[in-house]
Amino acid sequence: MIELKNVTKSFRTGNTRKTVADNINVVFPTGKIVGLLGRNGAGKSTLMSMIGGSMSPDSGRIVTRGTVSWPVGFAGSFHRDMSAAQNTRFIARVYGVDSEELLDFVYDFAELGAHFYEPIRHYSSGMRARLAFGVSIGIPFDTYLVDEVTSVGDAIFRRKSRLVFMSRMMNAGAIMVTHSMGQIRQTCNAAAILEKGKLTYYDDVEEAIETHHRNMGTGEEA
Repeated sequence: MIELKNVTKSFRTGNTRKTVADNINVVFPTGKIVGLLGRNGAGKSTLMSMIGGSMSPDSGRIVTRGTVSWPVGFAGSFHRDMSAAQNTRFIARVYGVDSEELLDFVYDFAELGAHFYEPIRHYSSGMRARLAFGVSIGIPFDTYLVDEVTSVGDAIFRRKSRLVFMSRMMNAGAIMVTHSMGQIRQTCNAAAILEKGKLTYYDDVEEAIETHHRNMGTGEEA
């Protein structure tokens, strides 16, 4: 369970201040897969960062019960001069999971071959993304924070990513950002809309999608 209590966050842009979270009070129930909807620039990534603990609200607080992942697939915290294997071992120690078990999972999942033991500064963006997703999903969390989780790699790899993700969802929940309404329908059993700093939670996914389209002034094709 994740509860936002009077959460407010804003940023200064030029001479104005943009509020992306305006006194938000919302509960994300345990075990739900929640699709997070909102227009570009609404603050979805900022909200995910606050829930994940990498950014603090200006006021209010976020209460979590159970473990929460960092944004799945985020590669920004890797040490560029360390290999994928070394980074994986380090992360395993930080999160208190079995190093060898995580290492075996990530090696098999990321499909990096011999590059797995080379410094990641030599990796392409796709290789880093596959590594990041493998490490993220290889650690069991109660709630996963997901941003376009199956968009990495070719069709075969995207299918594999989706299957692994859905396997995790049998015993966990997620907050998921995606621009695909089809993916929201297929994956999520609840939704939330961030619009003008306000976050509204919906148990009915279709109602959320319809509301999102009205907010955007678009039809079903958006």
